[in-house]
Amino acid sequence: MSRLPVLKMHKLFIGGKFTRTESERYLSVVNTSTKKKACNISRGSRKDIRNAVSAARAGYEAWSSKTDYERGQIMYRLAEMLESGRAQIENELLNCTTYSRARASKEVLKSIDRIIWYAGFADKWAQLVGTVNSVQSGYFNFSIPEPTGVVGIILPEDAPFISLVTRICSVIVSGNSCVVIPSEKSPLPALAFAEIIGTSDAPFGIINIVTGIKKELLTHLAGHMDVNAIDYADNDKTTKEMIKKECSRNVKRFTGSYSNDYFNDEEHETLRNIENFTELKTVWHTMGT
Repeated sequence: MSRLPVLKMHKLFIGGKFTRTESERYLSVVNTSTKKKACNISRGSRKDIRNAVSAARAGYEAWSSKTDYERGQIMYRLAEMLESGRAQIENELLNCTTYSRARASKEVLKSIDRIIWYAGFADKWAQLVGTVNSVQSGYFNFSIPEPTGVVGIILPEDAPFISLVTRICSVIVSGNSCVVIPSEKSPLPALAFAEIIGTSDAPFGIINIVTGIKKELLTHLAGHMDVNAIDYADNDKTTKEMIKKECSRNVKRFTGSYSNDYFNDEEHETLRNIENFTELKTVWHTMGT
């Protein structure tokens, strides 16, 4: 008798834990090379999005209270863990994309380098964004950057891993937390990355990953009143306009930029990507004579 393999059931990653979807629904992932079923993934729901946002809010409180130096060290540790587990990510890329082994390895190695770049910038970017303002005599006025809060990230269908790492790093480096909806057709690299996050020293809740069918999840994430910003990285114009409309309900910030080349350092390793998810607080002080 031939043996039936036990296929893995990937859960959602919420609040630092791997949880089953409340709907108990799942989706099948087919290996692009063998055309056979590779595994199952959870089909997230509205309730799962709500749970992820709640976890992200709690994670934000812990993450934003850390010093810039601490955040940089934790992100560097994440890069170390990815370096050790990169073979797993490469295999998942091969399972759900048409990549060659060389292309998969290139994407993972570049992703590691990108985390290192953001980790090194964690305790430097605020000095470049903040400023002392010229005001009338008798006052001292300065502006300092602060994280926006909870950010929803909607990833593109192509470049499923490097887009994940790039978007997450630009959000969390300043102290934000995030809820991520990964590629619908290639979700396995994001779920493998969740296992790496879960074994790192990142505070629970700063990165939450909800898999499923995008059209079922987008409006719930974009319209959630406790989400402070949306980063839409896909390229569907109709969906983009719909998300903008949902964002207007509580005037949350919307950032929508699709990239054809995530290997372009000039585009993706910039201060502007960090500034997109920060707010400036201006403080006045009187000065003695």
